[in-house]
Amino acid sequence: MQLEAKNIGFRYDNGPWLFQGINFILKPREIVGLTGVSGRGKTTFCKILAGLEKPVEGSITLNRKELHRNGYHPVQLIYQNPEKAVNPRWKMEKILNEGWKPDEELLTSLGIEKEWLMRWPNELSGGELQRFCVARALGPNTRFLIADEMTTMLDAITQAQIWQAVLEIFKKREMGIVVVSHEAKLIQRLCHRVIEINSL
Repeated sequence: MQLEAKNIGFRYDNGPWLFQGINFILKPREIVGLTGVSGRGKTTFCKILAGLEKPVEGSITLNRKELHRNGYHPVQLIYQNPEKAVNPRWKMEKILNEGWKPDEELLTSLGIEKEWLMRWPNELSGGELQRFCVARALGPNTRFLIADEMTTMLDAITQAQIWQAVLEIFKKREMGIVVVSHEAKLIQRLCHRVIEINSL
């Protein structure tokens, strides 16, 4: 199984191209870093990879078949700002179980406290909320994870705990991961190879 971007181009309406001609392959057991200056379309490209945004040019394929989002999707995207990824009118237990019901082992590895399940999103810190977003993304059908500045806004201890849990699942399931980050040390430590969206 591989996730492939073929000749991807994107722009808003008739404005200037954010990027064009992106060809990219993500394979199982591979962690790829995606870097580049702000405003060059890294987040948009991540949305396209996850099937949440349609490219103006090109296509995304999974196992050489065009990617469509229906049901629980094998490509999951985790955003930098977790509050944008949850329904503020739902308690955390409902949010967590929206697509699947994570087991206690995963929740414990991510440092999620049981009492947090009955809280509203605005009653949690950014780090606590992001742990839920990561747990929700790591469903049994997830084969590729797109981490768009996933831990940038978090303290060092929370960053380390979340990445440790993600990497354990990465190894067990032989997943593929895209890591978007401005933190050079994180990219160097995690990634097998690095690409710059400026030069794609």
